[in-house]
Amino acid sequence: MHIVVVGLSHHTAPVEIRERLAFAPTAMEKPLRQMLELPAIAEALLVSTCNRVELYAASKEPDTAVAALRRFLADYHGVPLDEIEQHLYDYQGEDAIRHLFRVSSSLDSMIIGEPQILGQIKTAYGYAVEFKTAGLILNRFLHKAFSVAKRVRTETGIASSAVSVSFAAVELARKIFDRIDDKAVMIIGAGEMCELAARHFVSNGVTRVLVTNRTFERAEKLAAEFQGRAVPFEQFTEHLASVDIVLTSTGAPTFILGHKQMEEILRRRKNRPMFLIDIAVPRDVDPKVNDLANVYLYDVDDLQGVVQANLKERQKEAHRAETIIAEELGQFHVWLANLEVKPTIIALRKRFEEIGTQEVAKTFGNHKDLTDAQRKGIEAMTNAIVNKLLHRPIALLKRTQNDTNGEDYVDTVRELFDLPVPIVDEALLEPLDDDPDNR
Repeated sequence: MHIVVVGLSHHTAPVEIRERLAFAPTAMEKPLRQMLELPAIAEALLVSTCNRVELYAASKEPDTAVAALRRFLADYHGVPLDEIEQHLYDYQGEDAIRHLFRVSSSLDSMIIGEPQILGQIKTAYGYAVEFKTAGLILNRFLHKAFSVAKRVRTETGIASSAVSVSFAAVELARKIFDRIDDKAVMIIGAGEMCELAARHFVSNGVTRVLVTNRTFERAEKLAAEFQGRAVPFEQFTEHLASVDIVLTSTGAPTFILGHKQMEEILRRRKNRPMFLIDIAVPRDVDPKVNDLANVYLYDVDDLQGVVQANLKERQKEAHRAETIIAEELGQFHVWLANLEVKPTIIALRKRFEEIGTQEVAKTFGNHKDLTDAQRKGIEAMTNAIVNKLLHRPIALLKRTQNDTNGEDYVDTVRELFDLPVPIVDEALLEPLDDDPDNR
């Protein structure tokens, strides 16, 4: 049995193409069931996010499965296949396994280390379980992917550094103040960037929030979200002495906070440190303010510099993550390649024992005058012959259980002895060394 994936992502397709091929998260049953109806598909899973659409399947005929999934993706959305062919990728076997391990560990994400993708894959797996399109193979595959992602996040620092401007502000504040849960924050302006940064501060323990905006109603609404207090824009400088951190993004054409104003505010604060984050373009705060003692002023370019440095650090951690994935990949691929070894051994022994039993019964039927001792002797001899004949093929099959070529041996034995395709019972399989929480 092989794992295959067909898909497209932000690496291969622009957003307008991804939009056309996306699946609605509230309507997954229909496409999953249609995937499972394809002749070459034994199990199916569908991942659809803003950055990727991927169809996973377990199949005995990987090439046929890939072609069928490509056609299904186009037909389901009413898009000519030749229009999207250049944007699609597909992987089989080890490459498909490695791909999901990298995706779930956020190594393939637009921002390396972001945590959202793992939750999105867990949601996709939940739909496959709910609609019974995931079986033994995809169940084990997804659980393994979850444990790999957990190991990557635990053993590397891939998610430890801020890689967004808004969160970089929080990281810098921590370096300046050591702790921020006892600090007060003022938000000047109510734009998306300021609001997002404020959310990060609040989620990191800040409880005193002041909000000001040229439109006071907007300030009141935003303040209510953070259980803070709105202040009139015309009076915001009067409150600056009481805050430690200022986030500003007003869109004003000129500076709203100058050097002399900050000198007076620092005097009123008795020179206690202040951290100013100016993410406005054009800037809200006069850069000369940074010359004042105990004032730490960062503009959007400064924050972008922090983000870029952190992205480089995440890239270093990504190399460690790739090593972990390579280790886990080998273990899972051996399990998958040898999925049918034990059931095949059982089927092989059953076939030989059935033949032996049939031949013994014929012998007894033709020689009704045999004594009990003679009958037992014939049965013992037959069992010995069966065991000797089975010894070599069974020993060979067992040796291949740690060999990626095990599936080839299984197929050969089944063809030589005309064995039926075995029904794989999970109880017969050796467990993988997965995270026990994910079993």
